[in-house]
Amino acid sequence: MSDAITAEGLVKKYGDVTALDELSFRVPQGTVLALLGPNGAGKTTTVRVLTTLLRPDGGRATVAGYDVVSDARRLRAHIGLSGQYAAVDEHLTGAENLEMVGRLYHLGAKRSRSRARELLERFDLADAADRPVKGYSGGMRRRIDLAGALVADPPVLFLDEPTTGLDPRARAALWDTLSELVAAGSTLLLTTQYMEEADHLANQIMVVDHGRAIARGTADELKDQVGGNRIELTVTDATELETARQSLAWVAVGAMRTAPESLQITVPVTDGPEALREVLGRLAEAGVRVRDAGLRRPTLDDVYLTLTGHQASGTDERAREATR
Repeated sequence: MSDAITAEGLVKKYGDVTALDELSFRVPQGTVLALLGPNGAGKTTTVRVLTTLLRPDGGRATVAGYDVVSDARRLRAHIGLSGQYAAVDEHLTGAENLEMVGRLYHLGAKRSRSRARELLERFDLADAADRPVKGYSGGMRRRIDLAGALVADPPVLFLDEPTTGLDPRARAALWDTLSELVAAGSTLLLTTQYMEEADHLANQIMVVDHGRAIARGTADELKDQVGGNRIELTVTDATELETARQSLAWVAVGAMRTAPESLQITVPVTDGPEALREVLGRLAEAGVRVRDAGLRRPTLDDVYLTLTGHQASGTDERAREATR
């Protein structure tokens, strides 16, 4: 299987801030790579370099066989991009926006019109097709922008947090659409803050932080890398949270997480069933009333927090500002 996307030692700097620090990866044709990481990790900068919107300061990348620097003009005809903010003309109707994209891709008037109507149906926007986009809700604008990325049936798609602002029904419908595209041979690179989205769509997940890849694998491989099990329990009274934390410290093999608003504590452990029995016994001895308790495998949320461990500074904001 050939690679649809290659990145070798990509570097991008903004003054003394390094947004991409020799980032390297490959995406085989017909697969999905999800980029995860905290704000400012370099995800948006990566997308903008690969879609020719930013010129890298070092390294090399190819998309669909074209170099992102020397072949940038030809490459643009072979990719689709939906950024974090809907790039639509609010004075045009939804249909006119999509037809305009088709004309820019040189599809011709007839094909542009038919493709626009097809996508309006797919994204449940047919009833709003002839209304100006300025009257669309945020979720509708997001959907028309995503439809625009698909007008020319590009072999490689870049989606930067594609389902932000969509309701669960629209998000599930988009997932189905993307799965169909990949099954037909398209390649997809997406950034997302939804762990469920990466788990559902991605063949491979890459966790980035400070412009570097710090982990890569399937969802199951990353969960195994974090290892162990998690005890999740909920106490009945907020005043008992700290007592519960102290009682649980002995069994934790990593950082405990506390959610005061839900009175929940999550504890990483090694010997799951035995640890759960011990924990419940110690909490009872300490007089902590437990409303609910259970054992589960690590999730991608656990992977994300374990591997990154913090919220990074907003480096990617500079990428957005640089291309506006």
